[in-house]
Amino acid sequence: MISIIIITKNEAHNIQDCLGSVSWADEIIVVDSGSEDGTQDICHKTVNCTLVETDWPGFGEQKNRALALASHEWVLSIDADERIDNALKDEILNAIEQSQYDGFEIPRHSQYCGRFIDHSGWTPDYVLRLFKREKAVFSDDKVHERVILNGKTHKLSNPMQHYSYENLEQVLRKVDQYSTLGAEQLYARGKRCGLGTALYKSFWAFIRTYLLRRGFLDGKHGVMLAISNAEATYYKYAKLALMSSSDK
Repeated sequence: MISIIIITKNEAHNIQDCLGSVSWADEIIVVDSGSEDGTQDICHKTVNCTLVETDWPGFGEQKNRALALASHEWVLSIDADERIDNALKDEILNAIEQSQYDGFEIPRHSQYCGRFIDHSGWTPDYVLRLFKREKAVFSDDKVHERVILNGKTHKLSNPMQHYSYENLEQVLRKVDQYSTLGAEQLYARGKRCGLGTALYKSFWAFIRTYLLRRGFLDGKHGVMLAISNAEATYYKYAKLALMSSSDK
């Protein structure tokens, strides 16, 4: 009735708990892009898990590859750092059995450097992850891909646990990775900017996260998150500005 799809690279520290949280599914598909930390071994030892190894074309295309391998009517797409608890599992199974909808948005409760964030624009963070296989496709974005659904959606109430950033070292790595992909994506779409745009957008990212989205209620973690959002925004547009200068 339901297939789980997951894409991985070097997720040995996450994947076992992730797979354990969806062991109830009819099928689990993992598409791995060259892990070197034993991720594949964990997948091979997991009952009902099919591992496919491939190259890395970007988030959107990789998730479409995983989607193409799914064989059941319903698909749940999750990341290696996400978990499905029993309450959400029961809600998912009940929803797909009785529903007139084609997809469901699931709220996420995300962790940042050891604390789950309740404000800062992170809660509730609804993401469309549960959908009928024949009704959906992922956008081809290299980063921040999304599900494009041809049908009606509804919101579930139980959250998915998201262990997104364990420490600041991981934050910095992801800021660098995602800002590069984001800049390349904007450049490919014809966007150009200068350094002033990077400064303005990073300042606004901090204000939006810390004040408008009440990040100050998350204490010191709210300050840290607002700063890292500002940094990610700055580096994305600064990298785009450097790309833009090469056109001249």
